[in-house]
Amino acid sequence: MRLRAPARAQSPYTSSQQAAPVKDEEVCPLEARIRVRLTPRADRNEIAGWQGDVPRVRVTAPPVEGRANAALERLLASALDLPKGAVRVVSGAQSRDKTVAIEGVSQDEALRRLRELRPS
Repeated sequence: MRLRAPARAQSPYTSSQQAAPVKDEEVCPLEARIRVRLTPRADRNEIAGWQGDVPRVRVTAPPVEGRANAALERLLASALDLPKGAVRVVSGAQSRDKTVAIEGVSQDEALRRLRELRPS
């Protein structure tokens, strides 16, 4: 006895009729990726300044079990006025130099907002 594969469903579009294209914003929301230099076990949580184009961030949390990374994510989300889930460490989890993905803002906008917080 031979088994047959189920019949394929036919496309609702004919060969001359195509689906409307989807805008890029709908497929890929804005996401910025910035590099950060993190100092754990600091006296306070702050964006301490800039080292070239890289913000230097200090957090009070120790670098144990991802607590410093979580503090960094919360601090950047608060500074950028974004939800906590919009910021995440994507590389450098066990290093001081990290790459952070920020959803909902462009690269230029994220850097502009962080530069406005520069300490005097």
